[in-house]
Amino acid sequence: MSQTIRVGLAGVGTVGAGVLKILETNGDLIAARCGRRIAVTAVSARDRTKDRGIDLSGVAWEDDPRALAVRDDVDVVVEVMGGANGAALETVEAALGAGKDVVTANKALIATHGTRLATLAEDRGLALAFEAAVAGGIPVIKALKEGLAANRIDRVYGILNGTCNYILSDMETSGRAFELVLREAQALGYAEADPTFDVGGIDTAHKLAILAAVAFGMPVNFDAVHVEGIEQVSAEDIAFARELGYRIKLLGMARRRGDGVDQRVHPCMVPLGAPIADVDGVENAVVTEGDAVGRTILVGRGAGEGPTASAVVADLVDIARGLRLPVFGQPVGTLSDVAPIDIAERVGVYYLRLTVVDKPGVMAAITTTLARHEVSIDQMIQRGRAPGAAVPVVIITHETREAEMQAALAEISAFDTVREAPHLIRVVGS
Repeated sequence: MSQTIRVGLAGVGTVGAGVLKILETNGDLIAARCGRRIAVTAVSARDRTKDRGIDLSGVAWEDDPRALAVRDDVDVVVEVMGGANGAALETVEAALGAGKDVVTANKALIATHGTRLATLAEDRGLALAFEAAVAGGIPVIKALKEGLAANRIDRVYGILNGTCNYILSDMETSGRAFELVLREAQALGYAEADPTFDVGGIDTAHKLAILAAVAFGMPVNFDAVHVEGIEQVSAEDIAFARELGYRIKLLGMARRRGDGVDQRVHPCMVPLGAPIADVDGVENAVVTEGDAVGRTILVGRGAGEGPTASAVVADLVDIARGLRLPVFGQPVGTLSDVAPIDIAERVGVYYLRLTVVDKPGVMAAITTTLARHEVSIDQMIQRGRAPGAAVPVVIITHETREAEMQAALAEISAFDTVREAPHLIRVVGS
């Protein structure tokens, strides 16, 4: 068996500890599969005294991860600190500059700086691997770069954040409000103390930008992703969705349209029976559509110590085997700049929930406004009668253009008979 691959581990939190455990528990199996042993020789983390439940006595310790990145006894740097800038970015840059291969689980880093870092890696003949950055233990990056390499991918979408999926699933089964379920998710460790990146859709957008780059052979363009979170989804919306034959999911969606690419993150009403409608709890699902293979679906755990660490070690195994593919599946110099498509150009079906004063003429004013903007109504639900009181009205439209839908809502929101901001959720077909 040839020389051991020596790993410098920057970050010994949940994922870093998971990497150490897998390499210890499955070390012989991994060595047999890749023909070389993989061993952590040095680590870096902020707190040396923290009990991580693992023995670090046999490895060197660096307080500064940038020093770790240039050590002579490190062949590969694993960055699992997180954050788009600061120490994470500087550590990866230092590693590549020192001729070290890099494995990272950092979706914010790749979504923000991926194209430039890929250029640095490829210019030096180095690996920059990030399977763990998207969908945890689901091998979607490898699937796109290898298993689906013969296909022109026209669409990639899915559930990319387990926190949001857990919250929406629990809201549906329990009927509880978003805020209550979020607090429980935080108590269970499914949501961070500051959940903004998760529930606000940013985490999903980072992952979608990476998926789109690999799927479509384009530079990463996080700024082109339209982002909405789940904060405004109510238990009432979820109940109406179920009544209408849908479930609400936060989806990240990227699609080729002519010479452009549409990248969006927002809540969607997914038909019952669609491939991802039944993906519940903290699980993720990624759907791809290729011209030769058709639709493929990958489902599994999208976060956590074990799944994410598994993906990190899988990248280490590739490096140990000598497999260094182009970072985004094809050389950076061949990536094509693609025009982003604004969400205003979307054409589709919409769910609209209004809270209006129950009195004559209100619905006539709403339907007239919608019609003036070429928005036609497919279904409407209006519960009972309560003259003078505020009541919910739910509308499902026929296909219409996003720009027209938003213009109509802007007018309707200004009506003195509309008592709260309209709730709009886009309906998807599959």
